[in-house]
Amino acid sequence: MPPNLLKSSLENASFNIIFQIFCRCVTFVLNAFVVRHVGQAVLGVINVRLLLLESMILFLSREPFMKACLTNTAEHNWAQVVNLLWLTVPICVAMSFLFGYIWLFLLSTAEALPPYYTFAVWAVGLSCIIELSSLIVQLVASAFLFVRLKIILDTIMITIRTLTFVPLILYHPDNALLAFGIAQLVAAIFYTTSHYVYFHYHIAKLNKCVQKRRMSLKDNSDEYVVREFPFRDVKDFLPGQLANNDSYLDRKLTVLTWSFFRQGILKQILTEGERLIMTIMPVLTFTEQGIYEVVNNLGSLAARFIFRPIEESGYFYFTQMIKRDKAISDQNLMKVQESVNVLTHLCSIVMSIGLIVLVFGQSYSSTLLWLYGGSKLTLPLPTLLLRTHCLAVLLLGINGVTECYTNATADSATINKSNLIMVYESIAFLGASYLFATWFGPVGFILGNCVNMSLRIVHSALFINRRHQDTIYRPLRGLVPKPMFSASLLVAALVTNLSHVYFFPAEKVLHLLVGVVMFMIVLMSWIYEHHELIRLGTNKWYERRSKQKKSE
Repeated sequence: MPPNLLKSSLENASFNIIFQIFCRCVTFVLNAFVVRHVGQAVLGVINVRLLLLESMILFLSREPFMKACLTNTAEHNWAQVVNLLWLTVPICVAMSFLFGYIWLFLLSTAEALPPYYTFAVWAVGLSCIIELSSLIVQLVASAFLFVRLKIILDTIMITIRTLTFVPLILYHPDNALLAFGIAQLVAAIFYTTSHYVYFHYHIAKLNKCVQKRRMSLKDNSDEYVVREFPFRDVKDFLPGQLANNDSYLDRKLTVLTWSFFRQGILKQILTEGERLIMTIMPVLTFTEQGIYEVVNNLGSLAARFIFRPIEESGYFYFTQMIKRDKAISDQNLMKVQESVNVLTHLCSIVMSIGLIVLVFGQSYSSTLLWLYGGSKLTLPLPTLLLRTHCLAVLLLGINGVTECYTNATADSATINKSNLIMVYESIAFLGASYLFATWFGPVGFILGNCVNMSLRIVHSALFINRRHQDTIYRPLRGLVPKPMFSASLLVAALVTNLSHVYFFPAEKVLHLLVGVVMFMIVLMSWIYEHHELIRLGTNKWYERRSKQKKSE
């Protein structure tokens, strides 16, 4: 593993942002395609019911294992990790049958379900099982920083799924769910097979290098051969490959996985709460669900493009820099200092992005909806949905960074204690979402999500403050915006709102130009007040470029 974890994490975040942009662009095109060729009701079934089913199965079967096994990977007994990760397959089978039965026979609906709904449900379950068959390989790719491999395979999988789905829709528009199920299976088979094929050739290449090194030495013993990659055959990815009478599973990782699993149930309820309410208690029709999902996807651009890759890379970075079971004051001073600086800068960045989205979203939601879907989406309800979602984006960004640090540095006991708090958060979130949806319609789901994010932010902030209470570090100060940036945002809010009142929709171009000018002013004020961060990033980039040129 490269020693510069920060550099590798930043590279991972950069590639993930590019992938998320590609993924969301494909999703937008597909949503528009489905709405125009099939209808909003089918889009609601796919984006709410079926994607919720996939999310429930994969999250509960995979997420706890991945989080636990990505912790301190340099000290792993990889044979035990392989055995632990293969437990996800029978768990996924059980989850698929359980949720598949619920989705088919227990969920109530006031509308007729589209054709091939049953096939689509079982296709989602089977595709999840196939994908988890390569989970150990996916973990190895993440742990040993095969960044480009992950992005390339994810991109190809999305492309294959799209190229399978679209022709089937064009050929039989009425069989949209059949096309969806087939596309899921084809993509899962490719994803699993390609991982094993890549590492088969990678391991073969490593073995050749080891053999050449051994032949070049006078002494043929293996002690001179440096073996950084712990796998010497694809069979090593199969369970049961133990040595030295080791126990079948690593007890510490198993306990940590169980902690994440119990927390994951609650976190999944918090994350997918609105979809759960729509599915279990259908307060919206399939058509309304489709419209809500279109606006929701459009409103979560910043969260999916920027915040999620930052959260994923930040989690891996903090797990390698901070020990879970030691106080901050007892750890490596240089690592602690660097991790605190990174957390502070991340808090400042996500807060700035969220505030910009909130301010400009109030005046340009209708413009964005008009560009995306025409006059049909510039009605009062879609515009209000998107404006409200801008507040959720701000809270999502803050929660992503604070929660990733909490999950990356908390020990098993702390995670277990937080589960009770998450129970109360889940109850509050579901209750608020249901009440708000009853009172305000679709907007209520976004307000309920804001309540959810606020509670989670408070919980994570309390943990971070306790973690650093005996030190001089206060990383959450990064959440306080600087004065010049705040003043420019207030001016931009006033000017853009006046522009919306007087220029939209009659003078859309002029209204857009006003927004561009105000955005440049806000951006320049942010750069002026964060010149040290800009200079640090520029220096790191130049250092990387110079090292690459020297190596060439």
